[in-house]
Amino acid sequence: MFLTISTTGTAERPATDLGFLLHKHPGKAQAFSTSYGTAHVLYPEADAERCTAALLLEVDPVALVRRGKGKGRGGAPDAALAQYVNDRPYAASSLLAVALSSVFSSAMRGVCAARPERAAEPLPLRIEVPALPARGGTAVVRALFEPLGWTVSAEPVALDTEFPEWGDSRYVRLVLESQALRLSEALRHLYVLLPVLDDAKHYWVSADEVDKLLRAGEGWLPGHPEQKLITSRFLSRRWSLTRQALERLELVRLAETDDADVEEIDNAVAAEAEEEEKPAPLAVQRRDAITAVLRERGAARVLDLGCGQGQLVQALLKDARFTEIVGVDVSMRALTIASRRLKLDRMGERQAARVTLLQGSLAYTDARLKGYDAAVLSEVIEHLDLPRLPALEYAVFGSARPRTVVVTTPNVEYNVRWESLPAGHVRHGDHRFEWTRKEFRAWADAVAERHGYGVQFHPVGPDDPEVGPPTQMAVFTRTSEKEAKAA
Repeated sequence: MFLTISTTGTAERPATDLGFLLHKHPGKAQAFSTSYGTAHVLYPEADAERCTAALLLEVDPVALVRRGKGKGRGGAPDAALAQYVNDRPYAASSLLAVALSSVFSSAMRGVCAARPERAAEPLPLRIEVPALPARGGTAVVRALFEPLGWTVSAEPVALDTEFPEWGDSRYVRLVLESQALRLSEALRHLYVLLPVLDDAKHYWVSADEVDKLLRAGEGWLPGHPEQKLITSRFLSRRWSLTRQALERLELVRLAETDDADVEEIDNAVAAEAEEEEKPAPLAVQRRDAITAVLRERGAARVLDLGCGQGQLVQALLKDARFTEIVGVDVSMRALTIASRRLKLDRMGERQAARVTLLQGSLAYTDARLKGYDAAVLSEVIEHLDLPRLPALEYAVFGSARPRTVVVTTPNVEYNVRWESLPAGHVRHGDHRFEWTRKEFRAWADAVAERHGYGVQFHPVGPDDPEVGPPTQMAVFTRTSEKEAKAA
């Protein structure tokens, strides 16, 4: 298996910087042992104007059979010869994708201490793969790569050049070119899409493959027009894993489009209420109200579930009473922004020990979230489809079971007070619902009853005598009597 990555440069910005980005010196040929053979990295050309890095994977067919336990896709033993004679040593597949992630792992993450500015900027890139299985032909190749900004050349390989009437094989010679992508993005595209085009994997696909897909697909897969095809093939058409991945991708898409607009709405709420003295924005009032409740309840170890870009985590860090603060969000992009907001890389050791940022979906139980004093769901529940709410409810109240849970959500009755919000519209396009005070109370009372909590309700923001406050807050407290019965 073979692929090349080429770039061009100038005397001031030499193409040989590619060696720094890949963490492989252009002046040396290097070999790396893998589970299925040996990966070689070499540079056919390397000067200031043009540099090409080649990855050559020598597959050991005996090791491939032994690690695969000699089984075919359906679990039955393959024919003896078919186990050793196949396209795996020659055509790019998941074997090459795994070698990419192993040999160029730092480059895939965009890490380069020697040339950080080059790692963060687009490069003129040309990637060539001489033999690539493409189930679905050149049309599928273009449908997968072109939406990502690649100029695609996919030339079908004939079954036999001496007998053209036999037609084309399922293989293509692939050339990708782009001026607008970072090297890390290009490598993550290849890691996901090589096995997708092959529509096969050489190893057993387990649940952690979903996490691998979401990490490699960060920033491009949630909005890809062929998202379902990519997800299904990457996960070997295992429906349970595919469904889980698609749900998490949808949550990522919602999270990444929400934060900025929510702040705009909050500022609009504050602006419409100002007269002589401008009040604090609603977002600030909400954080202050949540912080006050946590202090009142004596919470020291706090979960911010759906933490977004880390505004609440930042506010809690200012109070030494909160000894451990964990922010959880499904979006890696949001967590990256939160990390920058908090300046975690420059934070003192003692302060940094108080805060942790975790990627996770609130629709699934997570053992990491157990044992905390309090959990906060601030402006989170309205972003879930109503049928998904019971899953979140169980994950938080039934599995994690913090002593206190604080939930805030918009009060739809207050929307009539905003001149800028058209009648019948929710505050944000990604809100799946917005509840009246009566609806929110009914939901909260039922949750409390099912899981052994008491619940109190508090207004956040100006409490209008007719339509109530802009934000409604429920504070759940686990009751010892009901806790004993539950145990």
